[in-house]
Amino acid sequence: MNTDQILAEIREANLSYLMLAQSLIRADRDQALYRLGVSEETANMIGMLTPAQMMKIASGNTLLCRFRMDDDIVWSLLTSHGKSAANESVSRLHASILMAGRHQEAA
Repeated sequence: MNTDQILAEIREANLSYLMLAQSLIRADRDQALYRLGVSEETANMIGMLTPAQMMKIASGNTLLCRFRMDDDIVWSLLTSHGKSAANESVSRLHASILMAGRHQEAA
């Protein structure tokens, strides 16, 4: 993949992310804040973007979304290969709780 292809992929991911975020915010604001990990202010801005503004923002060369799992504990919980289905469900639940707590700290 060359640089132009990578930049095109970033722009497409950005637009998809903005469209999904706006749709979630408009459908269920509280769920959107949790699932996207954004503040009220950010949700307000995304919710009011026009299609032209979304296109302009998405056209940058920087990826807008980012991983919320910044530490080994959450990554370990999410990638628990070889565990039973029950343990995997508990691990995913634990990871979700940790990420939700971090969202509350950031807000």
